[in-house]
Amino acid sequence: MNWSRLTARIKSIVMKLRLVVRSSKVSSIRSIITWSFSIFIVLVLTVMAILLHDKFTQTAERSAELSTRQIVDQVSYNLEDYVRSMSHLYRAIEEHMLRDGTWEGEQVDKQLDTLLSSREDIISITLLDADGQLLKNRPAAELKRSAHVTQQGWFQSALRVPNHLSFSLPHIQNMYAGPYQWVVSMSKGITIKQQGQEKQVILLVDINFKQMDELSSRVSLGQRGYVYIIDESAGNIVYHPQQQLMYMGLKKENIEQALVATGSYEDEADGQKRLNTVKSVANIGWKIVGVAYLDEIMTTRQEVNGYLIRVLVVVLVLVIVVSLFLSSSLTRPIRMMERKMKAVERGDFNVELPITGPLEVERLARRFNLMVNKIRNLMDEIIHEQEQKRRLELEALQAQINPHFLYNTLNSVVRMVGMSRNDEVITMITSLSRLFRISLSQGKTIITVREELEHARHYLTIQQMRFKHKFTFNIHADEQVLDCLTLKLILQPLIENAIVHGIEYHMDEGSIEVHVQREKQILVFRITDNGVGMSEEQMAGLLSGRPVVKSGAGSGVAVRNVHDRIRHYYGEGYGLEFASELEEGTTVWIRIPVQEEQKEDGMNDGR
Repeated sequence: MNWSRLTARIKSIVMKLRLVVRSSKVSSIRSIITWSFSIFIVLVLTVMAILLHDKFTQTAERSAELSTRQIVDQVSYNLEDYVRSMSHLYRAIEEHMLRDGTWEGEQVDKQLDTLLSSREDIISITLLDADGQLLKNRPAAELKRSAHVTQQGWFQSALRVPNHLSFSLPHIQNMYAGPYQWVVSMSKGITIKQQGQEKQVILLVDINFKQMDELSSRVSLGQRGYVYIIDESAGNIVYHPQQQLMYMGLKKENIEQALVATGSYEDEADGQKRLNTVKSVANIGWKIVGVAYLDEIMTTRQEVNGYLIRVLVVVLVLVIVVSLFLSSSLTRPIRMMERKMKAVERGDFNVELPITGPLEVERLARRFNLMVNKIRNLMDEIIHEQEQKRRLELEALQAQINPHFLYNTLNSVVRMVGMSRNDEVITMITSLSRLFRISLSQGKTIITVREELEHARHYLTIQQMRFKHKFTFNIHADEQVLDCLTLKLILQPLIENAIVHGIEYHMDEGSIEVHVQREKQILVFRITDNGVGMSEEQMAGLLSGRPVVKSGAGSGVAVRNVHDRIRHYYGEGYGLEFASELEEGTTVWIRIPVQEEQKEDGMNDGR
């Protein structure tokens, strides 16, 4: 274990945690307790994890290497047992076939046939002389002319080293006609005496290679590991699970290193590191090489890492939960006070802190409740005063309209009297009296649409006479809206605005239309004239409070008064809307909510 590296890693973790704490400006009691517990436990677990990690990974790697060696040893033992059993079988065949230097007779045939029928791994038994001539075989069959027996490797090995049982490399048997099978040939050159003369013969036993292949192919070294067999004398591949790829040159093995190696060694193939374990097979001259990929062995290390990380996370979560529980019990009253203070900051003064917790917290709660109560009383007084002030301002604006209109109307009456137009005088005075009767409305601010339209009709009649029939007017309302309720005197200022600002300076005959309809839960008044119209700036000035600069025009205070009264009574979503084009005319929409029943007395006093 590199203790200096471990110490440096711990210091690095501590520095990072300090930076996190400072950057997040953690200073509350709850955060201090949580971070302190967490940092301490993380440090302890980190040290333990590093120590256990190195120990576990070293043990896992040794176990993986030992497991690979045991598997290779087991394959070697199995092959040795199989070769040993085949050697015993070969000696038994030799004894039965060459007893007393003869191989003829029905007894020999029966024994060989019985042996073949009892062993599926024996393909054929063949006896040849030194010139390659067939002396006897089972099953009985003729040699193929293209066999070239004397050129076969097993034939030459038997002649070169007589009285030694040799094993050939796997090859396809081509001596007889029939299915081509992969076999390993056991051959031995034997000198016998027949009729007093020595004779050199060769006994050949072909073994099905499938048996050896199964012994090796069943071995698994991880998901991709495998076992292959090489010949020690020539370095040829005896068996390989990817034999076809080897023949096509798409797969290569480091055979030179495997031939000289003993035990285990590491190499690299196709960019991947491998662990190779070598074991020699006695009595046959073969070597078994087990190949295991290191990345699969390292999977154990990764599993250990994952396990330690999961343990660290679980413990850290438990520590955080416990620390949060402890800190919450200490800081709950303070956090409650903080929430109440934030509510006061947002304008909610209907809050009160419970008198609970430590003595210091109780004192703070009492002082806080006293402070909020005083602020609440002051806010109520301010709101009441502002409401009164606003109501008085609107009433003052409304009061400015009536004297102005009365003054103009009386001037017109005086002129008519001087011109002896008595009928028109009567009509104007009658309309004026009814106009003021509706305006008074016994002090009510809410009247029916029917009354508001009647008020507008009398006003238009008076103005029509004043301006010498310079315009015509038309009032239309749906029957279903006549009994709905509305603020009074919202049409007259807008009609006056249409006459004074639109029609008075228009060369042609003017026209004013008043229409009332219901759109779902909205009551819509529309006043349309064909006067001189207004610019965008003038329309914006009517509702924004800026003076309307126009020759012969007023300041627009009456229109702003209507708009402010509607918004003050019904809310910000209602009021006036203008649309106008120069020399085309102007349209004004009034939108208020539908009210079909009389409000309570508290609603009728203008609030």
